[in-house]
Amino acid sequence: MPLLEVKNLKKVYTTRFGGAQVQALRAVNFSVERGEYVAIMGESGSGKTTLLNIIASLDKPTAGKVLLAGEDVTSIAEKQLSVFRRKKLGFVFQDFNLLDTFCIRDNIFLPLVLSGEDHKKMEEKLIPIAKKLRIEDILDKYPYEVSGGQKQRCAVARALITGPELILADEPTGALDSRASDNLLDMFSRINGEGQTILMVTHSVKAASHASRVLFIRDGEVYTQLYRGERTKEAFYADIASSLTLLSVGGEEHA
Repeated sequence: MPLLEVKNLKKVYTTRFGGAQVQALRAVNFSVERGEYVAIMGESGSGKTTLLNIIASLDKPTAGKVLLAGEDVTSIAEKQLSVFRRKKLGFVFQDFNLLDTFCIRDNIFLPLVLSGEDHKKMEEKLIPIAKKLRIEDILDKYPYEVSGGQKQRCAVARALITGPELILADEPTGALDSRASDNLLDMFSRINGEGQTILMVTHSVKAASHASRVLFIRDGEVYTQLYRGERTKEAFYADIASSLTLLSVGGEEHA
């Protein structure tokens, strides 16, 4: 059974003024296997962020289902959603979402604190993650004292520390310079190589070329997809760029 199944997902928004309806998602269907690294791409307004928000249980669909490890995310009671997110999902955002009043260590600990985790166990979980992400020397600093790349590695540590089924990344390289982006993407690849499932929304062809599969969204639907297979990152990069060009000019659907 796939880890994530998205079935006939639809989302219709009603505008505040005038009551007009906007269809953000039409009939989205795809699945993600355990251990996959999948990127979602599309032009602004294509529906990819709406899709990610629904998978994250931050928004409700108009119709359809999202199954994570067989559990229907869309039917979870509101009061149980925060617990579900902390246990099952890890989040990495473009703007890091770190609290400036907390040191790096406490930012990483936050989801465990909210779950009532014992402090000794939190430290035991943090040590190997901090070493893996090379942030041992900044744990007692505050977010405003470290670089953007270091902030994002701390955000990744916070996402990993709960042992999530799925990491959801929303434009994770968007606020980083090229060197920090490369470092983060290399870390994502290593984390995925250890078995972590990752679903990432990105505008970056370079970021997408690190994934094992890319889904292209157009007008609220999955337009096509590409598997990396045995291709190098460079060859995959070129194919992704070509697919984006076709997407923007409305080319014929291809596999």
